[in-house]
Parts: sequence; C-alpha cells; structure tokens
Amino acid sequence: MSERSRPYHHGDLRPALLAEGLEIARTDPRTLSLREVTRRVGVSPAAAYRHFRDRSALMSALAEEIQVRMVARMRTRDRSARSADRETAALGRLRGVGLGYIDFAIEEPGWFELAFFGPADGEGRSSTERASSADGARPGAGTASESGPDGAPGRAAVPASSLRSGAVPASSPARNEDPASSPASGTDPASSPALRRVPPFAELVAALDECAATGALSLERRRGAEFSCWSAVHGCAELMVHGPLRGAPRPVVREVAERVVDDIIAGIR
Repeated sequence: MSERSRPYHHGDLRPALLAEGLEIARTDPRTLSLREVTRRVGVSPAAAYRHFRDRSALMSALAEEIQVRMVARMRTRDRSARSADRETAALGRLRGVGLGYIDFAIEEPGWFELAFFGPADGEGRSSTERASSADGARPGAGTASESGPDGAPGRAAVPASSLRSGAVPASSPARNEDPASSPASGTDPASSPALRRVPPFAELVAALDECAATGALSLERRRGAEFSCWSAVHGCAELMVHGPLRGAPRPVVREVAERVVDDIIAGIR
C-alpha cells in the first residue's frame, strides 16, 4: 500500500493510525512498527506519540480491535446455529463460538497472529507472561518489549489494557457483568475479571454460561470448561495457520474444525 495522498484532519489521526496498522498486520504483523504506520499515514512519528506512547501501545490497541472483530465473526457463526429449543440453541451457540474462532484465524491469519501473542524477552518470557507478572504497570500500556528503536514485533500479546486495566470494549459481553452471578465464579480461575475482559474469552464464557443455565451442561461440568474449550479450539486454529494443516484443502479444514469442536463439546458434557 502506498502512502496516503490526502492529509488527515485534526482529531482523526488515532483512527487513521489504527486503520493503517490493521492493514499492515493483515499481511504481515512482523513488519508492524510505529514508524512504518506513520510513514504510510503521512505524518511524523512524533505526531503519533500523542496517541500511542510507543509501538507496544499501538500493538495493544490493534490487538483489542482485532479481538472485537473476532467476536463479531464468532457471533455470525452463532446466529447460523440457532434453534427454537433453548438447550439445543445454547449448544449451537457454543459450537458457533468455536467454529467462528477457527474461521477467523483461517480467514485473517495476520490479525490472528497479532491478537494474542508477543515476542519473547531476553529471559525467554512471552509478553503475555511479562504482563501477568508485572506489578504497578501503567494501565493501557502495551506488553511487547522494545527490541530496538521502534523495532517490528515478532508477535503481539493479549493487550495489557485487557489484562490489567478496566477498559472493556463496548461490544464485549463482559461489560457490566457481575462475575459472582456466573457459574464460573468463586474459586474458578475463569472468574478472573482480567480474563473476562478479553473479548473472545468473554464470549466463550457467556456461551458456556448459557449452556449451564439451560441444562445443556451441568454446573459441575461447567466449572473450568473455558480452558478445555479454548485450548482445543486455539490449538486447532494454530495447526491450520502455522502448523501441518496450513494450506490443507478447505473441505479437510472444515471437517477437522467441526470434529474438534464437536468432540470438545461432547467431552465437557
């Protein structure tokens, strides 16, 4: 993509930077840098610092936007699986959440790569691990380490603002949710408010809660089911985006995805 020929209007710079960052990330998130984004938008890097402290902050904002878009894809699959029977509809929603997650990863591999992972630091920790162990970190700050002056990332983490701050995207089902009212609350690690601020995880939680509320899933089996489901579905997506199933014929990919999702739903019941 060439540099934008028209100048941005005052007040529109942040959306312009995000839009350009999304375009870069879509093709190769490893080349994403604040300097490259500002070059394409047609402003100096100094202008961008009014909106993003550094590359890490930009990556965090992009990751949040991508996760919200992933949820929209999951909900599209959800709607296509609806049934008049409440229990069947709840299971259909859960199935749609899983298949929509995998669909998004296959359709948008660059965005999928940016949405959840980050480069390792000198101690071999991923940016997610650094974010979870950091004390007193500035809310909204990014999680990826700086590998040099505005260096490009390897992979981007679950945004630190999702893990540490109170900011919840407006479309996230976790907004205004009382964790204590959920079957996943109490000592269940899935009741963590930080995790529930990650939009795709919150969507999975909501689908599982609906299964429990309709009797499709017992309360005993409901506890911790998020991690079984997320691990299976995310692992399947990784195999298709980066692993041996990359480039497999579409019918094979569809069959594997449906088998994984159906098996994990059967397994948690």
